[in-house]
Formats: sequence, C-alpha cells, structure tokens
Amino acid sequence: MKSLANDSIAQKGQSLLCDSVEVSLLTCSPHEEIYSLYGHTALRWHDMAKGEDIAFNWGVFDFKKPYFVGRFVFGLTDYELGAYPYPFFREEYKRCGSSITEQVLNLTPKEKMTLKQALVENLKPENKVYRYNYFYDNCSMRPRDLIERCIEGKVEYAPREDYQPTYREMVHSCVRNHPWAAFGNDMLLGLKADLKTNQRQQEFLPENLMYDFDRATIYADGEYRPLVKERRIALPAGVQMIEEDFPLTPMQCAWVLLVVSLGIALIEWKQKNRFKWWDALLMLTQGLAGCVLFVMIFSQHPTTSLNLQLLLFNPLPLFFIPSALKGKTQRWRLILLCMTVLFAIGRIFQVYAEGMMIVALCLLIRVIIKFKLEK
Repeated sequence: MKSLANDSIAQKGQSLLCDSVEVSLLTCSPHEEIYSLYGHTALRWHDMAKGEDIAFNWGVFDFKKPYFVGRFVFGLTDYELGAYPYPFFREEYKRCGSSITEQVLNLTPKEKMTLKQALVENLKPENKVYRYNYFYDNCSMRPRDLIERCIEGKVEYAPREDYQPTYREMVHSCVRNHPWAAFGNDMLLGLKADLKTNQRQQEFLPENLMYDFDRATIYADGEYRPLVKERRIALPAGVQMIEEDFPLTPMQCAWVLLVVSLGIALIEWKQKNRFKWWDALLMLTQGLAGCVLFVMIFSQHPTTSLNLQLLLFNPLPLFFIPSALKGKTQRWRLILLCMTVLFAIGRIFQVYAEGMMIVALCLLIRVIIKFKLEK
C-alpha cells in the first residue's frame, strides 16, 4: 500500500511539473530550397519551469551520405528524428525567410507525460531512423500520429469541403512558381498520383495538417475539448531570395521543339532527303528519358511504379538507333506509331508532364514524313 501511495504522489508531482509545459505543433512555411517547397512540421517541447525549449524534427537527413540522390529516387532515403534547442530551429527558418506558426496543444498533464516518454523512446538510436516516404510517411505524419497515440481519448477532425484533390494537384499547388520542378514531378509520378485523396491522406502537407488541427476536437470521458488551445505566429515571414528558373518553361520548350520539327520536316520534303541524324537524336532523347522512367518501376515510392508515360518514353528507341542511321526505319516507324497512339489513350487516365503531348506530336511527325518520303 505504501508503494502504491508513493507512486500516486510521484505521478501527481510529475503532473504538476507538466503544468508549466507547452507542447506545440510547429508549421513552417515553404522556402526556395527544392526540399522545402512543401513546408515542414515539427514539435516543440517548452518547459518554462526548467527552462527547456526543444524542437523535435523528423526531417533530419544527410546530403553527404553515399548515393543520396539515387537512394532518394528509389525511395530508399532514411530520415531521422532530431532534437535540438528551439532557438536554433527558429533561427534556421528565419535565415530562409520562412514563417513559423505555433499551435499550442490542449493536452492534460498526463498526456504531456505520455508524449514526453514517447519522444524519449523515439530518440533512441534503434528508433530514430525511419524510411521516409513523401506521401505516406513524412515529417508531417510522424508528429500527428505520435500526438494521436498519446491522447487519452479520440481526436476527431472536422470534415473539410467535398473537394478531394489528387496527390498531383496538391503537389502542383506547392510548386506553381517552379515550372521545372513541376515538370520533374509529373514525369516521375504515375497513375496512382491522380487518384482522389481523403482528408487524412491530404495531411501529408503541413499546411493541411495545421488547418485540420485548428478545427479538431478531443473526445474523452463523454466530453469534447479543442485540440489546439492557442495559435500564434512564432516567426513572421521574412524576405526570401528567389532564384531565377530556366527562362523558358517546359511548355515553351515543347513548342520550340515542334517548330524545329516542322521546319526540318519541310526541308526534308522539299529535298526528298531524310535527316537520319535528327531521327537518331530524337530516339536518343526519348530512350534516355525512358530509362529514367523504367528504373522508377523498381522504386519504393508507390506512386511511381505505374507510369503511363512509359508507353512512349521507354528504353526501346535506343535499340533502333543503329537501324535509323542506316536508313532502315520501317519496323521502328510502325512501333513508334503504336506507341504514340497508346500514349494518347493513356492521357485519358493520367496527367502527363507539361508539353509531353506536343513532344508526342513531334515524334508522330517523324512517322508521317518517313511515310511521305517513301512514296
């Protein structure tokens, strides 16, 4: 009995200590680094009695690790939970010109204690590293899931509008000022990125999670209480240095390619002579792009494995380049025609990267001009 009484006193003392603790969800606005165009989420543990002020950040990674880019492309990137003084975290985003919105969570002392224990457990070397996935397991979902597990009750989110954006549409909204980043994303993302998402899936974006937390409630012991007790601006937005992208957009480049293709086709028709080098150049570009999409089939990113752009951009053209240079294109012409038709049909089901339909038209022109010159 004495032991139980001591445990009760100890728990009560810890609960009183947690009265001076604020636990907050931190939402950082995007800045110009490519990995930060979508924003960021972290947790803040602020113990005003002890003077502890720690940021828990699930977005720590090391660019210097061997084969980082290749591992990222194949979905083999390992991120980890880092814990460091909040002023350092704040200063990092201040330098970038980002804002930080802080949502103080309406947790009981016991829930704060549970959360602290969970954070300590997560920081252990065997637990801190996780396999990052942008859509399904990222720096926004990790703190959300941890908070939900530590609450004694159920978090209920207010429903949003009926609008159900796809993953691709949400990515587009984040990179709308970076057309080449959007182009790269759209080349790699496949059919699954065009499926409608539910409210919980949309919380992979920090801004959406922040929006839902503002309107969420905790249901426990027959009563409701708001999940967020207070919202404040921890860091106002500063000045960001915006780097200029390539002067032409992907669509403008596609139109330039179409004009060049038509010009070359016109010269070939007048001279009754086929430019074999142009065929080889297009086939090389098409095949190399296809190699990138082909290897993405084996990526652990679930939204890249089924990409209908592979119907036109695949490694197959590389095998026909020697025949094209010898002027033997009959078989390749038939294959290219079939690929182009299938690619156009695939556009019904998947959103393609900007300008890709124009590129397909340029390749179709090669089929037509070869047919005309052989008449």
